[in-house]
Amino acid sequence: MTKAKWNVDTAHSTVEFSVRHMMISNVKGTFNEFQGTIEADPQDLTDASIDFTIDASSIDTRKSDRDNHLRSADFFDVENYPNLSFKATTIKKTSDDTYDITGDFTIKDTTKPVTFNVTFEGIAKDPMSGDEAAGFSGNTKINRKDFGLTWNAALETGGVVVSDEVKIHLEIQLRK
Repeated sequence: MTKAKWNVDTAHSTVEFSVRHMMISNVKGTFNEFQGTIEADPQDLTDASIDFTIDASSIDTRKSDRDNHLRSADFFDVENYPNLSFKATTIKKTSDDTYDITGDFTIKDTTKPVTFNVTFEGIAKDPMSGDEAAGFSGNTKINRKDFGLTWNAALETGGVVVSDEVKIHLEIQLRK
């Protein structure tokens, strides 16, 4: 297959995260608005160009008070920093269908290198549209404090309300 431009099919993709809450459970959420382009042969990402943007205000944890707090200056400060972004800088093939994709991840005004472990899930032709689609899944962990997301509160039993580690999971379908 040759290198081509692919767009993220947001109707068939998810950007999810989870974080420990009160040291006893995980709270999960999604970002509902995002876009991305990849110029690549999906069966060999080693020389791909990958750009991804997330609308920070589209955060959804199924609790409006929490979502509004996450949009505030305590966390994402969406009025001043409306987007999160990722641009790949290095892609290493780790097995037939897996890659370590490292790139510049920007939250608020902080950019740090982050590596996603990505699996190529395959290519198929959509029977409805006739479009060629490619699927990928990916995971990473970040320390939210590295990106200026430092708000927290102590618990009277010890520990904190929100852990520093955030797990990010992607399910991405691309359309040529």
